[in-house]
Amino acid sequence: MFFCSLQYMKWRLLTIPLLLYTSLAHSQQTAPERALKLKDSAVYYESIDTAVSARYYNQAITYAQKNKLDYETGVIYHNMSFLHTASSRYTRSIQVLDSALLFLNRSDSPQRFLTIAKVHQALANNYRYSNETKEAVKYTLQAIGEFEQLKNYPAVVKTYFNLSLLYKEMNEFTRQLESGRKALQAAERLGNADDRFLAYSTIANAYTNLGDYRSAASARDSALIYSKGLNNVPALISFHLVSGLINMNLGELGKARVDFTSSLSLAEGGKQVFSITQSKMQLARVLTMQKNYKEAESILHSLDTAIAKSNEKAQRVILLDYFARLYEEQGRYKDALDYYRQYLTLKDSLTTLENRKYITELETRYETGKKEAQIDRLELEGKVHQLTIRQKSYLIYILGGFAALLLVLFGLAYNNHRQKQRLQRQRIAELETEKQLMATEAILKGEALERTRLAKDLHDGLGGMLSGIKYSLDTMKRNLVMTPENQQAFERSIDMLDSSIQEMRRVAHNMMPESLVNFGIDAALKDFCNDMSRTGAIAVSYQSIGLQGQTIDQTTAITIYRIVQELINNIIKHAAAKNAIVQVSKKDRHLSITVEDDGIGFDAGTLASPATAPGGKGMGWSNVQHRVELLKGKLDVKSLPGNGTSVLIEFNI
Repeated sequence: MFFCSLQYMKWRLLTIPLLLYTSLAHSQQTAPERALKLKDSAVYYESIDTAVSARYYNQAITYAQKNKLDYETGVIYHNMSFLHTASSRYTRSIQVLDSALLFLNRSDSPQRFLTIAKVHQALANNYRYSNETKEAVKYTLQAIGEFEQLKNYPAVVKTYFNLSLLYKEMNEFTRQLESGRKALQAAERLGNADDRFLAYSTIANAYTNLGDYRSAASARDSALIYSKGLNNVPALISFHLVSGLINMNLGELGKARVDFTSSLSLAEGGKQVFSITQSKMQLARVLTMQKNYKEAESILHSLDTAIAKSNEKAQRVILLDYFARLYEEQGRYKDALDYYRQYLTLKDSLTTLENRKYITELETRYETGKKEAQIDRLELEGKVHQLTIRQKSYLIYILGGFAALLLVLFGLAYNNHRQKQRLQRQRIAELETEKQLMATEAILKGEALERTRLAKDLHDGLGGMLSGIKYSLDTMKRNLVMTPENQQAFERSIDMLDSSIQEMRRVAHNMMPESLVNFGIDAALKDFCNDMSRTGAIAVSYQSIGLQGQTIDQTTAITIYRIVQELINNIIKHAAAKNAIVQVSKKDRHLSITVEDDGIGFDAGTLASPATAPGGKGMGWSNVQHRVELLKGKLDVKSLPGNGTSVLIEFNI
């Protein structure tokens, strides 16, 4: 017991000087230092005990405001926002950041400009997490401008990366590419290898989303140069996912499988659930393309259970699509159809949710406006009532004026109501038109994909088999002794086989021309017109203006090609023409297509009736119209019997 008392006394003796030292240290601190020390304590406890951290933040804010420390108060509010963001309280975090801006704008500290830029970037992040992408873009652009003025290029690089992610989520892939290029410019100014890696990876991702896999592969290879020694696991995961998609679309399935396996390993090591799901999903798609159906199906079923628990609808849309493709390639068409229907239903439901959100926003604005009108009317009634009390002698005039005013208000309200109804009907009609265009777009894209797949199967599968048969017959011919009659029959068989191979290649080329995929729309149209001329059915002259060196989105390019192809086929079938001219002109974003012939022509007024349109009741003319509508273009047809036909199509790309 004596020992315990002695130890207690020693502890007390040691504590007294320590308390005196701590008190002395606090007394020597300035008010700004004291406020920031409290903030540092709050930051320290963020990962240990959030309640203690919040208490320190509140103490720091109270102390800073009491001492009228505007800059320090803004800094504390900025740091406090991370506590709320980490707990997914994004609305509260935005409120805290607004408070930070209030105090920082009051401050005259030269450091406030950098902190304000950081607050704007934090606001952008919280709006992004809240799915308010437009607000996130607004604040990100504002932060970029402020960082550039401060010449803080590391922050410029990071903020451009964030902007590219936002544009990707908005499906603005061209802008995503522009942001990646600007990030690369800033990274090259700094000379930092990690930043260059991230910039090239972002550019590769954007090209992949645009369907330009050759350019994506080039950017991917540039990123690989700067990947040595990189410890940024999320960046490496993203790189391997993008690289896998590039290889998969270029037919390098073995390399794609290695990439997706690498991204899966990194994601599992970092316990990044979203990236694990993405890696497994893409790995299953590669296995399907490699005809390893059993392993692919096993992976997809395991993901089905995991995604059902997380309720990630966007992930589930991709999963259902991959199930449908797997069963289609296996020949299990009933299962494929079932999953494809589920895929379409879920995809449509997501679109419906977005429309409902937009309608809810419109209704909220309408109700707010209605309440404001009610408040204004009540205020007006109050003024009229006061005037009536003060001036009784003018009661009759006031009542008459009030009645007239009510009639005017009623008339305005009625007109306003009718206007809103008209706008709502117009919006519903626009939504229906958009839905029809989306359905048409889906059909045409499906047609293009199916044409591409069939062309590849014909060329690589059946073409290879026929060529192999021809090679075997040539070998057999050299090793056999035949009578002249048998040899002549054998030669005829080989000639027929050559003709079959040529016809198969022609069909495959018409379904999806290689020149369109490899060299662009200008070269593809030129080849098509030359091929038509070589057949002898019609002489087609091709002219292009402003297309040289221009890159056009592949979906748009395929649509343009099919329009011209359908028009030329219509001329051959129905116009009895000897000559035709195809002219494609591009200036800035405006593109026009003119197709003319010297055929028998027709009455252009009959186009109002599908039965009398060029091609009769066939699908040709309807396909042209649908494709023009898909591109939101204008179609003008001029023709008279005996004077040929001229078709002009204009749209913006």
